[in-house]
Parts: sequence; C-alpha cells; structure tokens
Amino acid sequence: MKKFELTTETKINIFGKKLFRIKALISFGPISAGEKGGWVEKEENLSQSGNACVSGNAEVSGNAYVCDNACVRGNAYVCDNACVRDNACVRGNACVCDNAMVSGDAEVSGDACVRDNAWVRGNAWVRGNAWVRGNAWVRGNADYTTIHGFGTQFRTTTFFRCKDKEIRVSCGCFFGTISEFREQVKRTRKGKVAEEYLMIADLMEKHFKEE
Repeated sequence: MKKFELTTETKINIFGKKLFRIKALISFGPISAGEKGGWVEKEENLSQSGNACVSGNAEVSGNAYVCDNACVRGNAYVCDNACVRDNACVRGNACVCDNAMVSGDAEVSGDACVRDNAWVRGNAWVRGNAWVRGNAWVRGNADYTTIHGFGTQFRTTTFFRCKDKEIRVSCGCFFGTISEFREQVKRTRKGKVAEEYLMIADLMEKHFKEE
C-alpha cells in the first residue's frame, strides 16, 4: 500500500523543475494520514516504505532519493542524484546535491551544503554555513570544522576530511588542500587578511593531525 500520493498542487522551483505537493495516504512516523507534505518532482523521489518523509516547504527533485527513516524538512532541498537515507535529516535551508549522500544519524542543517561526491554519515552534524564537497568523508563531528568571520567577505571557511585522507578546504570559490589554500592566500591576499588565513591553515593542520 502506498503511503503518499502526488496532489494536483504544483510549483516551478528555482531550477525550472515542476514539483508536486505530496499528501499522506496513511499515518507513518510523525506524519498523519491526510497531511500534506513537501514537494517532489516524481513519486520515485521518496520511498513508499519506511518512515521517510518530505515535509514543510522542502523539495526533492531530479533522481534524488529519500528512504528508510530519513527526513527532509523546512526549506531544505535535495536534488540531482543525491541520497538521504537511514535516520539522516536535512533541514533548515540546507541543500544536498550532485552525487552526495547523507546517511546514518547524520544531520545537515542551517545554510549548509553537501555536494559533489561527499558523504556525511554516522553522527555528524553539518550545520551553519558549512560547505562540504568533493570526495569529503565526514563520519563524525571530528571530521570537519568551520571558521567564520575572516577574509575580505567575512565568509565561512570549511575544513574536512576526504576519502583519500587529505584535509581539504572550501572557501568561497576556492576548493583544495591546505597546502593549496596557503599558496592561494599568498598569491591573492596581503597584510592582516593573509596573515590570519595562514595562521588558520596552521591551526587546522594541527587540529586534524592524527595523534
């Protein structure tokens, strides 16, 4: 038996996708029968089994898939080939896109973004303005950190472990290793801004160093 259906209520999202509001046919998890949920592009975006749910103004599109007991809620969106599974939750204004996966008891919230081939799992909580990308492999909160309020734009800089065991940095348009980050800073910044970024690079190298 199906647990939800697509309603006739539609909208076009920022990617130009036509989405349908969903409606619960039975009660499951925190959802009551008859309750309207979030938005999906097609029925295959949300599993018809388990307690997985899309609620609020959340959107799931493309070939993205939400299954098991996972939830996508608030204003969050999951798109492309991304997957949210197990007991994971994506909420707030967070996004999960490309081929990214969020699993286990992980949570992505706030304005955080998980993209590319990144995998956030376990008990990790990626939040705020964190930007986890590439081949990131975040299995817990010790695998990533953010520093906010530095640089000319006072942006958030995210440091995280990757599948090849390298620590990589996402800062504005920059994405690369800590060594590459240092070189970028030396080429493009000067004065106090450069000094602070280089100090942060040293701190993060020490922070992630395995004892």
